[in-house]
Amino acid sequence: MKAKKIKLNKKVLLIVFATVACIFLLFLVLVLSGAFGSMPGKSQLEKIQNYTASEVYSSDNYLLGRYYLENRTNTHIEDIPDFFINALIATEDARFYRHKGVDARSMVRVFFKSLLLADRSGGGGSTLTQQLAKNLYGRKRLGIFTIPAAKAREIIIARRLEKVYTKTEILQLYLNTVPFGSNTFGVETASLVFFDKKPAKLNIQEAATLVGMLKGNTDYNPTLNYKAAVERRKTVIGQMVKYHYLSQAEADSLLKLPIEIRYHPLQHDEGPAPYFREHLRLELREWAKNNPKSDGTIYNIYTDGLKIYTTIDYSLQVYAEQSAAEHMKQLQKEFNAHWKGREPWKKKPEIAKEEIMRSDRYKNLSAQKKDHDEIIKIMREPGKTKIFTWEGEKEVQISPLDSIIHHFAMLQTGLLCMESHTGFIKAWVGGINYRYFKYDHVTARRQAGSTFKPVVYAASLEKGVNPCDFYDNDSIVYEDYDNWTPQNSDGRYGGSYSVNGALTHSINTVSAQLIMATGIGEVVSLAHKMGFEGNIPEVPSISLGTADVSLFEMVKAYSVFLNGGFPVVPVYIRRIEDQYGNVLYTGGPEIEEDRVISEITAQTVNVMLCNVVNRGTGAALRSVYGFSNDMAGKTGTTQNNTDGWFIGLTPDLITAVWVGGDNPVVRFRSMMYGQGSHTALPIFARFMQKTYNDRVYRASKNSTFNIPQEVWDRFDCEDYREKEYDTIMDMLEDTEQSITEFLRRIFSKKKKNPKNPGEKENE
Repeated sequence: MKAKKIKLNKKVLLIVFATVACIFLLFLVLVLSGAFGSMPGKSQLEKIQNYTASEVYSSDNYLLGRYYLENRTNTHIEDIPDFFINALIATEDARFYRHKGVDARSMVRVFFKSLLLADRSGGGGSTLTQQLAKNLYGRKRLGIFTIPAAKAREIIIARRLEKVYTKTEILQLYLNTVPFGSNTFGVETASLVFFDKKPAKLNIQEAATLVGMLKGNTDYNPTLNYKAAVERRKTVIGQMVKYHYLSQAEADSLLKLPIEIRYHPLQHDEGPAPYFREHLRLELREWAKNNPKSDGTIYNIYTDGLKIYTTIDYSLQVYAEQSAAEHMKQLQKEFNAHWKGREPWKKKPEIAKEEIMRSDRYKNLSAQKKDHDEIIKIMREPGKTKIFTWEGEKEVQISPLDSIIHHFAMLQTGLLCMESHTGFIKAWVGGINYRYFKYDHVTARRQAGSTFKPVVYAASLEKGVNPCDFYDNDSIVYEDYDNWTPQNSDGRYGGSYSVNGALTHSINTVSAQLIMATGIGEVVSLAHKMGFEGNIPEVPSISLGTADVSLFEMVKAYSVFLNGGFPVVPVYIRRIEDQYGNVLYTGGPEIEEDRVISEITAQTVNVMLCNVVNRGTGAALRSVYGFSNDMAGKTGTTQNNTDGWFIGLTPDLITAVWVGGDNPVVRFRSMMYGQGSHTALPIFARFMQKTYNDRVYRASKNSTFNIPQEVWDRFDCEDYREKEYDTIMDMLEDTEQSITEFLRRIFSKKKKNPKNPGEKENE
């Protein structure tokens, strides 16, 4: 009776198997006939080209980031270790070299063991070639027919792939298309993401971890499920022992080791230089439009696998980002304490109205035809929201409105570092956190403050002024400009300053006299020649820095003083290659042909900027930060402490730093906290400390400006002289005039000057 039952079961199984086989054959026929969509033919398969991410590299060939639809980089199989391929074959397709794309033995095993006995331990039965077919062409959703149609389709494509490609070529295609989750495709990308190294540098246990992830990208992801990843790695190593790729002793040794993850996600908004990469992305799109392929089609930076080699120095970029973060974290604490309980943006959220209306939440509610007041009411309702803090991203219970106000009150910064003689951009920091604050302050224009004054002084020197000419430090009323009266930031007047001393101590009254004597038009013309591209109004207040400029323009303009009067064009792309290594574009140093100021004027301004650091508004670099090497610079602070600047020069580098709020209301109320020497200069100082501590750049600390002695001889004078009086009556009369002028400034209301827009009293 028992034997008969077994025989009956076998018969039933055979009937079931035959039925399933017939149904599957039917699906094969339907797929071949195109019932579920077209099938790739031989010619299409021969031209397989996956979407390949374009990569951005630093000058020292560090991968800064990628532009992609699918985060994938193609690599050659020769660059993948043999043990990785052995682990893959042992785990995923042990008979890979013996079948022709389909492993009938595995399919029978899957039918009986996985389907009938519900035992999932044996795997899915798809060969590597079938998996490749799935990776290349995906699966269409067809309801209950999805799986059988997909399996039939993959079998047919796998058979065709085996006729077109060798086993080695199939492995290479597979390794470049296999998904690892989180929009990460291919072994090279996965190796970089999880271990921060190229595949050739992987060890056996790391390779086994990646191979183990193929069964379940999330389930066996070591950053998400470490224990499961360790167990899965054990299975992979066990398979390598089973198929004689490893000895048991080797396996036992490997299983004792932990998985050492160095997670490096390389997302669009993460990694080094995100603001630079976004600026570069936009420029590359324009470049692609103007530089088509030989067949006339346009390069796609997301799919064509371009290699973009930039001038960014990875170490300097890291130092710049670290320096900005360290100082801005401390500065934000000071700012919060400075305003605590008095924040106008909290008492009157309408101050941040533009930011509120730009938010996704506001736009979504507005699309639902809700009015402004109703939207604000809804946005006051608290919920879980992620916010940026200097202690890291936090998820807090806060209303969308309060979240916007929180980010509105964050101080921002920008830093741009350029090699002084080549124009190569070495570091680019556009803000404090790209994920939360997309606005790039490297290219943004803000009022320059006193960092614009060297342009005025250079124009004056070109007109014959000497650094030891003296000008009275008097508060002068310029009647032709609606009684414009420039004032010093410290409120002190009297005596006289040499031209050198006036720039060293940033004296506004002298800057105003110089621009009036030199000619406003002359200064504006020179500014444009030096590299300032925006509108510069022809009004005298530009001598105090009321013109809007960018960090990008600043480094170019200041390069004139270090290059004998010639501007250097900022450059950040060294080379662009296609995915086959063909060079599509080459960039190099661009020094403009026309000298904009004489060599002696350039060197003279350079010395004056050295004096700013030696004993002027930038003296903290010597007294606080201890720099003793050749260094020059200029501080800048705009009205109400809205913008803080510092432009720092060494013989090799020009570094421009800006600090302020995205909105002008976000500022310090006190000059003590808001001046550029307190907000921006410390970032430069930290940056240079880190740079000079790096063994690669340590020697550059000994570089000099090489100023000729004849230029130094022009500075044989003091910075300041007390005013001398012929009689006691002259002194009393002058004192009376000073008191009268002081009271007039205190009690008189100043009219806005239509002839002098943007009038400010800057440092």
